[in-house]
Amino acid sequence: MTDHRDDERTRIRQAMDRLLEGRPQSSDGALTVVALAAEAGVNRMALQKRHADLKNEFYDRVRQETKQIPESEQRLRETVTKLKKTISKQQKEIKELREALDLLTLASAVLTAGQQPQTPPPAPPSNNLVQLRSVPMPSFNEE
Repeated sequence: MTDHRDDERTRIRQAMDRLLEGRPQSSDGALTVVALAAEAGVNRMALQKRHADLKNEFYDRVRQETKQIPESEQRLRETVTKLKKTISKQQKEIKELREALDLLTLASAVLTAGQQPQTPPPAPPSNNLVQLRSVPMPSFNEE
Protein backbone atom coordinates (compact mmCIF):
# COMPACT_ATOMS: atom_id res chain seq x y z
CA MET A 1 0.00 0.00 0.00
CA THR A 2 2.93 2.32 0.64
CA ASP A 3 4.19 1.84 -2.91
CA HIS A 4 0.83 3.05 -4.22
CA ARG A 5 0.98 6.20 -2.06
CA ASP A 6 4.59 6.84 -3.01
CA ASP A 7 3.66 6.48 -6.66
CA GLU A 8 0.75 8.94 -6.19
CA ARG A 9 3.02 11.44 -4.44
CA THR A 10 5.60 11.16 -7.23
CA ARG A 11 2.93 11.70 -9.89
CA ILE A 12 1.54 14.70 -7.98
CA ARG A 13 4.98 16.31 -7.71
CA GLN A 14 5.64 15.73 -11.42
CA ALA A 15 2.21 17.21 -12.23
CA MET A 16 3.06 20.25 -10.10
CA ASP A 17 6.24 20.79 -12.09
CA ARG A 18 4.42 20.48 -15.43
CA LEU A 19 1.65 22.89 -14.41
CA LEU A 20 4.05 25.47 -13.02
CA GLU A 21 6.20 25.24 -16.15
CA GLY A 22 3.11 25.72 -18.33
CA ARG A 23 3.25 22.36 -20.09
CA PRO A 24 0.19 20.37 -18.96
CA GLN A 25 -0.41 16.96 -20.50
CA SER A 26 -3.81 15.86 -19.23
CA SER A 27 -5.50 18.93 -17.74
CA ASP A 28 -6.50 22.44 -18.77
CA GLY A 29 -3.32 23.85 -17.21
CA ALA A 30 -5.09 25.92 -14.57
CA LEU A 31 -3.22 26.38 -11.32
CA THR A 32 -5.92 24.71 -9.25
CA VAL A 33 -6.22 21.54 -7.18
CA VAL A 34 -8.70 20.17 -9.73
CA ALA A 35 -6.18 20.60 -12.55
CA LEU A 36 -3.38 19.21 -10.37
CA ALA A 37 -5.42 16.08 -9.58
CA ALA A 38 -6.32 15.60 -13.26
CA GLU A 39 -2.72 16.15 -14.32
CA ALA A 40 -1.45 13.63 -11.75
CA GLY A 41 -4.20 11.12 -12.52
CA VAL A 42 -5.43 10.97 -8.93
CA ASN A 43 -8.80 11.55 -7.39
CA ARG A 44 -9.28 15.15 -6.24
CA MET A 45 -10.48 14.02 -2.81
CA ALA A 46 -7.43 11.78 -2.43
CA LEU A 47 -5.27 14.81 -3.15
CA GLN A 48 -7.12 16.94 -0.62
CA LYS A 49 -7.35 14.27 2.10
CA ARG A 50 -4.37 11.92 1.82
CA HIS A 51 -1.95 14.40 0.28
CA ALA A 52 -3.05 17.68 1.83
CA ASP A 53 0.60 18.58 2.40
CA LEU A 54 1.23 18.37 -1.35
CA LYS A 55 -1.85 20.49 -2.05
CA ASN A 56 -0.48 23.16 0.31
CA GLU A 57 2.96 22.84 -1.24
CA PHE A 58 1.40 23.37 -4.67
CA TYR A 59 -0.32 26.57 -3.57
CA ASP A 60 2.89 27.81 -1.92
CA ARG A 61 4.79 27.18 -5.13
CA VAL A 62 2.08 28.94 -7.16
CA ARG A 63 2.52 32.03 -4.95
CA GLN A 64 6.32 31.94 -5.01
CA GLU A 65 7.08 30.88 -8.57
CA THR A 66 4.33 32.64 -10.48
CA LYS A 67 3.69 35.56 -8.13
CA GLN A 68 -0.02 34.74 -8.50
CA ILE A 69 -2.70 34.30 -5.92
CA PRO A 70 -4.29 30.83 -6.21
CA GLU A 71 -7.75 30.83 -7.77
CA SER A 72 -9.43 29.51 -4.62
CA GLU A 73 -7.91 32.34 -2.59
CA GLN A 74 -9.03 34.89 -5.21
CA ARG A 75 -12.60 33.57 -4.97
CA LEU A 76 -12.49 33.81 -1.19
CA ARG A 77 -11.17 37.38 -1.35
CA GLU A 78 -13.96 38.34 -3.78
CA THR A 79 -16.54 36.77 -1.48
CA VAL A 80 -15.14 38.64 1.52
CA THR A 81 -15.28 41.92 -0.42
CA LYS A 82 -18.91 41.29 -1.42
CA LEU A 83 -19.85 40.39 2.15
CA LYS A 84 -18.19 43.54 3.51
CA LYS A 85 -20.21 45.65 1.05
CA THR A 86 -23.39 43.84 2.05
CA ILE A 87 -22.69 44.40 5.76
CA SER A 88 -21.98 48.08 5.13
CA LYS A 89 -25.26 48.51 3.21
CA GLN A 90 -27.20 46.70 5.93
CA GLN A 91 -25.66 48.81 8.70
CA LYS A 92 -26.59 51.97 6.79
CA GLU A 93 -30.14 50.69 6.27
CA ILE A 94 -30.49 49.78 9.96
CA LYS A 95 -29.35 53.29 10.94
CA GLU A 96 -31.88 54.86 8.54
CA LEU A 97 -34.67 52.61 9.83
CA ARG A 98 -33.89 53.51 13.45
CA GLU A 99 -34.00 57.21 12.58
CA ALA A 100 -37.32 56.71 10.76
CA LEU A 101 -38.67 54.81 13.77
CA ASP A 102 -37.78 57.70 16.08
CA LEU A 103 -39.52 60.19 13.77
CA LEU A 104 -42.62 58.00 13.43
CA THR A 105 -42.82 57.52 17.19
CA LEU A 106 -42.65 61.28 17.71
CA ALA A 107 -45.27 61.91 15.01
CA SER A 108 -47.55 59.29 16.54
CA ALA A 109 -47.24 60.92 19.98
CA VAL A 110 -48.05 64.36 18.54
CA LEU A 111 -51.08 63.05 16.63
CA THR A 112 -52.33 61.08 19.63
CA ALA A 113 -52.01 64.12 21.89
CA GLY A 114 -53.94 66.21 19.33
CA GLN A 115 -56.87 63.76 19.28
CA GLN A 116 -57.49 63.72 23.01
CA PRO A 117 -60.39 65.93 24.21
CA GLN A 118 -59.27 69.16 25.75
CA THR A 119 -61.98 69.11 28.49
CA PRO A 120 -60.76 69.39 32.04
CA PRO A 121 -61.06 66.33 34.24
CA PRO A 122 -64.27 66.15 36.33
CA ALA A 123 -64.13 67.97 39.64
CA PRO A 124 -63.88 65.76 42.69
CA PRO A 125 -66.96 65.62 44.94
CA SER A 126 -66.93 68.30 47.57
CA ASN A 127 -67.45 66.08 50.57
CA ASN A 128 -65.29 63.04 49.63
CA LEU A 129 -68.26 60.73 50.28
CA VAL A 130 -69.36 58.38 47.57
CA GLN A 131 -72.77 56.82 47.83
CA LEU A 132 -72.80 53.10 47.16
CA ARG A 133 -75.84 51.47 45.73
CA SER A 134 -77.32 48.64 47.66
CA VAL A 135 -77.10 45.14 46.33
CA PRO A 136 -79.64 42.56 47.50
CA MET A 137 -78.03 39.76 49.44
CA PRO A 138 -78.80 36.22 48.35
CA SER A 139 -80.74 34.16 50.83
CA PHE A 140 -79.46 30.80 51.89
CA ASN A 141 -82.40 28.66 52.83
CA GLU A 142 -81.54 25.48 54.53
CA GLU A 143 -83.99 22.77 53.78
